[in-house]
Amino acid sequence: MPTATPLVLLLDKPLGLSSNAALQRVRRMLGKPKAGHTGTLDPLATGMLPICLGEATKFAGHLLSEKKSYHCTLKLGVETASGDADAPVVCELPVPALDADQVVAALARFRGVIRQTPPIYSALKRDGVPLYRLARAGETVEVPEREVMIHRLELRRLAGDEIDLEVVCGSGTYIRSLGMDLARALDGVGHLSALRRLWVSPFEQRPMASLADVEAWAATAGEVTPAWLIPVDQTLCSIRAITVAADDVLALCQGRAVANLIGAAGSVRLYTTDGHFFGLGEVTDDGVLRARRLLATG
Repeated sequence: MPTATPLVLLLDKPLGLSSNAALQRVRRMLGKPKAGHTGTLDPLATGMLPICLGEATKFAGHLLSEKKSYHCTLKLGVETASGDADAPVVCELPVPALDADQVVAALARFRGVIRQTPPIYSALKRDGVPLYRLARAGETVEVPEREVMIHRLELRRLAGDEIDLEVVCGSGTYIRSLGMDLARALDGVGHLSALRRLWVSPFEQRPMASLADVEAWAATAGEVTPAWLIPVDQTLCSIRAITVAADDVLALCQGRAVANLIGAAGSVRLYTTDGHFFGLGEVTDDGVLRARRLLATG
């Protein structure tokens, strides 16, 4: 990899690749470092896929975003087993005659906390096996409903049998399920013909890299760090930062707790006195600081 700094790469995942296939292409371009993605995208979806590189993978669990934004196209008249174009048709109905006011009124029912059933063709697991594998093997799969948060849901275009929507939602939301439920609320059926993830928090204003961008950057041996590559500590900006004296850094790296006189209890980002991030810690209610996840110290 051109740099050993723990980084998060914001990939613009292309159409037709699974999230893991896209991850493996990035790894090959960068010399096969340890890497992992946060937040799976379906092969037929495009857009932002954060990839943790090197020791940034230690903090991947803290990057599972609470907010994500999508643009999608709902095609009316045909419902599929997966809710997108990559599965058998299960139902066909005439496309209802709709105007924008009817669609906007229906959208109001899907804002806030709602209940939805994830599609059987999903990466959710039963006894360690992804549901999509069970479904493709012909097994009957019962998927329980769950609550999800829809922060924003807006109509962007209505044209014949197609509805374009912009969605801002919480973690765990399935836009395919949202599309199918909306089609039913409009007295029809439908599936997603296009889905693009615009951003995941906290990267709302960050650019994304294509696979070609990553390949070109790797060829330069990382001479310049582009805006789509982010030091991992900057991705943890919601966690309070504290500076730790040299003796206490050593103690934490050796697994010992230290007295902490700075601020309230909770998770903290740990920095040395010269500004180097070295991990995450936890301050207890009685003012004791313990390491939770540290970068390798060498």
